[in-house]
Amino acid sequence: MIEKTTWSIWHWLLGAWMLVVVYGAFFYAPTAQGFVGESARIVFFHVPQAWVAVLAFCVNLWASLRYLARRDPLDDARAAAAARLGLVFCVLATLTGSLFAKVMWGEFWNWDPRQISIVILLLVYAAYFALREAVADEERRGGLAAAYAALAFVTMPFLVFVVPRIYFSLHPDTLINVRGEIDMDGRMLQVLLAALVGFTGVFIWLYTLEVRVARVLMARRRREENV
Repeated sequence: MIEKTTWSIWHWLLGAWMLVVVYGAFFYAPTAQGFVGESARIVFFHVPQAWVAVLAFCVNLWASLRYLARRDPLDDARAAAAARLGLVFCVLATLTGSLFAKVMWGEFWNWDPRQISIVILLLVYAAYFALREAVADEERRGGLAAAYAALAFVTMPFLVFVVPRIYFSLHPDTLINVRGEIDMDGRMLQVLLAALVGFTGVFIWLYTLEVRVARVLMARRRREENV
């Protein structure tokens, strides 16, 4: 009962926090200077979505390594849940980035290094699920998927952080510029940080739900096998 009450309070707090973030993004943060104007508000959603995608892929790696070490089916479920959410948030980051690109450069797709690298990242983790679907045996599937996840994670920092900085990119420095300094209005920074916390909370909530569902399904399957 206490756990259920705590979970309910967490839902309400997270919902209230996200409402504050949305309000702050549109009404508290000032309009960006220059021709970007109101369209810059998309950064309060685009950046947290990209951050959550990276976080989810990190959790996928952690759960995959745990599975390789312990061979616990629940760790495999954790890895799959994290990768699934990572793909969702990666797609959202791609879409919001494309909307900003349309405003900034007149086209949804500009073959910018950041756009190309995030699509490659999407394909890398989409292949993770293609591999899972191709293997019927659960233990073999979990092992192959975990090994692939470890290899896929190696590409993630390279695609997200290295490639866009090796080549010229139209993508603006959202928070920290090339001088290593924070170049953002104080109120905009407050909203962005609040959005990062809020989207991280949304990820934790969705991830926890997926893992709980996986636990229930596993328990039911074990009961059916013992009948």
